Amino acid sequence: MTRRLFAVVCLVPAVLAGCTLAEADPGATPSTPSASPGTGKAITAALGKVRVLGERREVAGYRRDQFGRAWTDDHAGVGGHNGCDTRNDVLAAQLKAPTYRGKSRCVVIAGTLVVDPYTGKQLEFRKAAASEIQIDHIYPLSRAWDMGAASWPKQRRVDFANDEAMNLIAVDGPANASKGDSGPGEWLPINRNYRCTYALRYLQVASKWSLPITTADRDSVKAITRLCP
Repeated sequence: MTRRLFAVVCLVPAVLAGCTLAEADPGATPSTPSASPGTGKAITAALGKVRVLGERREVAGYRRDQFGRAWTDDHAGVGGHNGCDTRNDVLAAQLKAPTYRGKSRCVVIAGTLVVDPYTGKQLEFRKAAASEIQIDHIYPLSRAWDMGAASWPKQRRVDFANDEAMNLIAVDGPANASKGDSGPGEWLPINRNYRCTYALRYLQVASKWSLPITTADRDSVKAITRLCP
């Protein structure tokens, strides 16, 4: 099977509507989204499109499988039903020079994360130590469950968990572990150059999936905005 790789191109400050799907150049170096001129205004606009709750309240019943089998290909978004699981789709799109196992065009076994969004470091991916680079949900699953996804139909939760276009990003494993299921009200990347982009992406996901944010999220994002271009 010949696999066609695609890249999601988001033009800031266009929120959501600025994201398009373009066929990727296999020889190109994947880039980490960074704050572009207008990001601050885009964040302010995005804040006006999300509902704000005083706090997150735990909803009983969360399990990872409430969002379907991990990294299933059976979803309606970018990369869905292409014969490759979501984790490998994201690695293939975000690593430089990904290499594959044997004749597979799905299973990524090596590559370089040129700039890890959360730490700013260059990281090498090797499948033998796969946990060192993880795929993060910018808006975490258990957080989404508590903030409204518990009442969604199962397929909508599956599609959310595999939203390659907006919600998934390859990052440093320890940094992802430190984030857990936090939002920007509790956690921010140590890579300050990515904070504006992270805040915007979080709001974009919340808007796309009609999920609220907390007061703490809003206040943190407003503070970040003052430092954004």
